Formats: sequence, C-alpha cells, structure tokens
Amino acid sequence: MSTVGDGRTEPNARAESFEPRRVSIFLLVAFGLAGATALAVSLTGGLTNSPPVALGLPLWLVLVSTFYMFSPSVANVVTRLVTGEGWADLQIRPAVRLNVGTYLLAWLVPGLFIAVGAALFFALFPAYFDPDATALRGVLPAGTSFELVLVAQVVQALVLGATVNTAFAFGEEFGWRGYLLQKLLPLGPRRAILLLGVVWGAWHWPLIALGYNYGFDYPGAPWTGFLAMVWMTTMVGVFLAWVALRADSVWPAALGHGMFNAFGSLGVVFATTGAPSLLGPTAVGVVTVVPWVFVAAALVFRSPVFEA
Repeated sequence: MSTVGDGRTEPNARAESFEPRRVSIFLLVAFGLAGATALAVSLTGGLTNSPPVALGLPLWLVLVSTFYMFSPSVANVVTRLVTGEGWADLQIRPAVRLNVGTYLLAWLVPGLFIAVGAALFFALFPAYFDPDATALRGVLPAGTSFELVLVAQVVQALVLGATVNTAFAFGEEFGWRGYLLQKLLPLGPRRAILLLGVVWGAWHWPLIALGYNYGFDYPGAPWTGFLAMVWMTTMVGVFLAWVALRADSVWPAALGHGMFNAFGSLGVVFATTGAPSLLGPTAVGVVTVVPWVFVAAALVFRSPVFEA
C-alpha cells in the first residue's frame, strides 16, 4: 500500500491482496457488538416497552444510537490494534475543496431518490395515498399552514441530515466504507461493493428481528424483512461506496447516509394507516428502493471509479 510523504495513502492506492484475517476480525467485532446490543434491547423491553433514561429517551434508542451504530467503527479500531495494522489510510480527511461536487451529490441525491421512490410506491398502491396528509394536519394547531410546515420539515432534514445524522452515520461509515470496503477491493471493485451491501444488510438483522423498520405485521416476518433490508443496503450502498471512493474519504458516505436517514420517513406524511411496511413508503421499502437500482446500475457499469 503506497503512501505519500505525510503518511497518507495515495488516492486509489489499495491493498494488493485480500486479507481474510483482518476481514474476519472486523466482522466478528462489528456483528458481535451489534448482536450483544440487540440482545440487551430485547431483555430490557424491546422497542415497545423500553424504560426511559436520560432526557426521557427510551433505553433502546440510546443503545442503538451508540453501541449498535458505532460497532463498525469499534471494529475498525479493534482490528487495527489486534493485527498491528497501524493508522495509515483511515479515510477521514474530508478534502471538501477538492470534492465539492461529490459532497453536493451526497447531500442532495438521497432525499431526491427517496421522494421518487415514495412517488413510485403511491403510483403502484394508490389506495395508501393520502394527498391531504390527514395524519399530519390533525396534529397541527388551527390556522397553521401545512405547506409551510412541509417546507420546514424538508429544510430541517437538509440541515440535521448534514450535521447530527452525519455524525451518527459516521459510526457506521468509518467501519463499512472507511475500512471493510478497502479490504474487499482486492476482490474487484464491483464484487466488493455488492458483497459489502449484503454484509451491511445482514448487520441490521437483529434490529429487524426486534421489529425495527418494518414492525412485525408483514408477510413472512422477519425473514422477508431480512431480505428487504439487504435489497436496500446493496442498492443504496453502491452510491455510498461511489462517493467515498470518488473523494477517497469516508465523509461523503457519512453525509449521504445521514441524508438517507433524515429523509427516510418522508413518504409517511402522505400515507394512510395500514400501508405495507415491507413495500413502502419509507425509504427501506422494497418498492421505494427501486429507483436506487437505476442509480446503482449506472454507477457500477458506467463509472470509472468501479473499474478494476
């Protein structure tokens, strides 16, 4: 792995051979800590009966936002320590000035395609479309402009997604795109991003089993939920890998991930009760993810970033 004078890895300089030991240790720590956290959540009331802790937040949310979401970052650090790898090529230099376009895409593309996915869901299942957004209007004070509230929510998502959400998303991305992707690249860029998408999805399975994202009331639960999550992480993961490799930094991926989470429930505003959670209209629904397939295909087959 070649480096420049200050110890940074040169752009696109990657390990020449696959390192199964480091990959195995990383996965053991990331999945082990996530699984242990999910078990703790399950034993303390799950997602529905979790006791309140600091600031009234439920215990499950605190555990998931910290130990679970940051388990890939912990795995990155532990693997480097255990194997004596050192701290070169951490992928944490933002390099914003050299990659303004990449950061703009990471900031704006997730919300756009989540909206397109929600529109596709409602086009295929119009019975679940509520153009009046009755649920949201019902909780607004009399005389409040619904349109103004909707615009405010979008602006809030753009701001919080790029700040708070990105900080938490870094907990995952420092591990996934910042470390594991680099270790899988010797298998070939296209194979690496698809394999990482499956791994990233499987890492969510303990939460899916607890009812996160899809609940319990869907056909084939939780197994179909497991597959739906892998479908989402594989498709969206291509975009996150692309911005990370393009900038040679984990930060655009953290930003894109944060924006995805910020806009993830946008479609719910216009949904009736009883919408099929496995299919949509949230960002992780099988149908809602379909537009990302075109993004992934265009990047995988057209972008030089993924050329071997």
